Amino acid sequence: MRIGLDVSPLARAHSPGLARALGGLALALEARGRLELVRLAPEPDEGLRAWRQRGLPRRARELALDGLHSSVSAFPLLARVPVVQTVHELPWRHGVRENADLRHRAWVALGALRAARTAVPSEHVARDLAARRVRVVPWGVGAPFADLPPPGAVDEVLLARLRLGQDPLAVCVGATRAKKGLARVLHGLAALVARRGPRFQVVVTGPDTPDLRRDLGLAARLGLNRYVSTPGVLADDDLAALYRLATAVPVLSHSEGFGFPVLEAMASGTPVVVPRASAQAELAGEAGLAVDADDAEAVADALARAHAEREQRRWALVARAAEFSWERSAEAFERLWEELA
Repeated sequence: MRIGLDVSPLARAHSPGLARALGGLALALEARGRLELVRLAPEPDEGLRAWRQRGLPRRARELALDGLHSSVSAFPLLARVPVVQTVHELPWRHGVRENADLRHRAWVALGALRAARTAVPSEHVARDLAARRVRVVPWGVGAPFADLPPPGAVDEVLLARLRLGQDPLAVCVGATRAKKGLARVLHGLAALVARRGPRFQVVVTGPDTPDLRRDLGLAARLGLNRYVSTPGVLADDDLAALYRLATAVPVLSHSEGFGFPVLEAMASGTPVVVPRASAQAELAGEAGLAVDADDAEAVADALARAHAEREQRRWALVARAAEFSWERSAEAFERLWEELA
C-alpha cells in the first residue's frame, strides 16, 4: 500500500509533542518498509487549509496513493481515497480551554461522519470519543531518552550549567502553558515545605509565556521563589540528562491525550506523578504515582514517595517505558491501514 502521510506539523509551527510524535512514527514506518510511506507537506508559501483541502487530494491522485493519513484532526474532506484523521485529545471534555474552540470540535465531529478511521494515542482519548471507527495508535520513545547516559557523557555537568545545585529536582517539562498544571505542582511543593519534607527544586522547561509569569507570581506568593528554576527551552540531549538527574517528573495536567514527559521520564528511570484516571496514568500504569492532582497534600505525599523510593522504582519504570517503542507504534499504524485495505 502507498499511504500519504500529512507531515505539515514538521514543516509549520506546531506543538513540540506533535512534532515528536509524527517524526518518531514516520521514521519507524520508513525503517520497517511494510507500507510505502509518502511524506506530504505544503510548499513554504502555500496556505495550510487550502493545501489540506485541495493540495492533498490532488497529490493523492497524482501519486496513485491508496490512502491519506492526517496527523491532526483536520483532514481533506473531498479525497477519493480512504482518509484517517488523528485526534490527540478532547480538552473540552475536561474543562480545559486550550484547543477547545469550535474549529477543533467541528473537525472531531466531522471525523465521525467522513473519515474512514480516527486514530488516537491512548484508550483515554478513545473513551472520550466513544465512536465506532476509532483505533488506538500509541506513540513511542527512543534515543536519547534512556536510563544511562551515552558513553563519555556526564549528566552532572548540566547541573552546573543550569545552576541547579544539589537539591532533589522535580522537572516540569513544557509547563509554561496554563493547561500543564504547574500551579498544582507549586501548591504541592508548598505543602511539602510546610511539613519540612524533602526540599525540591522545581525546574520548568519551555519558553517564557504569560502563563509562566503568572505561575511565577504564584510561586512568589507561596514563598517558593528560591525553589523554582526556569532554564528555558532545552535540546533533547540536555532534557534527557535532566530526566536522569531528576527525583520526580510531575505531569499534573487535566487534559492530555498521551504525555511524552511521562514516557520519557520512565525511560530514564525517574518516578512520575500523574493525575488519577488520566491519559498519563494510563501510560504510567502501576509504575506511576497517581494522585488527586487538585489535592496539594496528595501531591506533596507523592513527591515525598518519589524521593524515598526513586531507586527501588527505577527498573519497573524502565520496563514500563519499554512497552512503548516506535516499533510498536508503527505496527499499530500498519494494522490500521491493513484493516482498511
